[in-house]
Amino acid sequence: MHTLDDDTARELELLEREAPVVVDRRNRRAIRVGGADAVAWLHDLLTADIQGLAPGATIRSLLLSPTGRIRGEVHVYRRPEDVVLSQDPAHGRPIEELLAPYVLSSDVVLEPAGVGVVCVLGPGEPAREHWRPSQLFATGRDGGDGADLLLAPDVPLPEGFATVGWQAVDLWRTRRGDVRFGLDLDEESLPAEAGLDDPEAGVIDGSKGCYLGQESVAKIRNFGHPRRVLVAADAAETVLAGTPIHAVADPTSAAGLVTSAAPRPGGGTRMIVRIRWADREKALTAAGKAITLV
Repeated sequence: MHTLDDDTARELELLEREAPVVVDRRNRRAIRVGGADAVAWLHDLLTADIQGLAPGATIRSLLLSPTGRIRGEVHVYRRPEDVVLSQDPAHGRPIEELLAPYVLSSDVVLEPAGVGVVCVLGPGEPAREHWRPSQLFATGRDGGDGADLLLAPDVPLPEGFATVGWQAVDLWRTRRGDVRFGLDLDEESLPAEAGLDDPEAGVIDGSKGCYLGQESVAKIRNFGHPRRVLVAADAAETVLAGTPIHAVADPTSAAGLVTSAAPRPGGGTRMIVRIRWADREKALTAAGKAITLV
């Protein structure tokens, strides 16, 4: 049975009803990319349209290997004079370590940003007069209204909002079927496995002339499909992350894995599962419990 402490249950309920809340994400890695070539250099490496990103805007993007595997995921924050990359601590390798070999002779500096991300979700917004333009970034990526602030570690959180911890946010994103790199995706994953190659996802810009791994992404999109996919699934009973998934018709062979799990409001479990392409339409079980892809 899923058990939540009172604080997490209360915070999750606030997120579910889209109440105004603040999430302190200053535990994420934050790297400043500066120098005269910073924007063009990132544009040539990352999958999103970095050159088209206006100051004060943010976008989710990937760094791929030459074979199209996901090496890292970041949120990109464009400031007037530089760019900040924010990376989930669940990632194995720091984004600056992954990017450093590509600097070569470019006028690019990679260094700690000295700021971190604070997300304001739901109706309302921190008073703009309290924050410099370089600190405030409009975003709807976490669902509904909201804004991201880039704040130094010692700057207090905005007032007038309930504070929500990372555990509640992670359960919330699992309920919504949002994949997380480092848990649902790894460095062997392809963007197509989670639909990140879909133009509507906004992670890969299909109009870009070039980026690292572009040819592999285009090949899968135009001529085939990945060997496995990540999808949301439901179970009427409790199922935990890390549970192997089997096809009912072939219980001895693993068809996939539960990568994330969260309790559903009405009971049971909402999951994100990694399933072999060939098994996605079969009857499936996890630890003997029936699961349904949604």
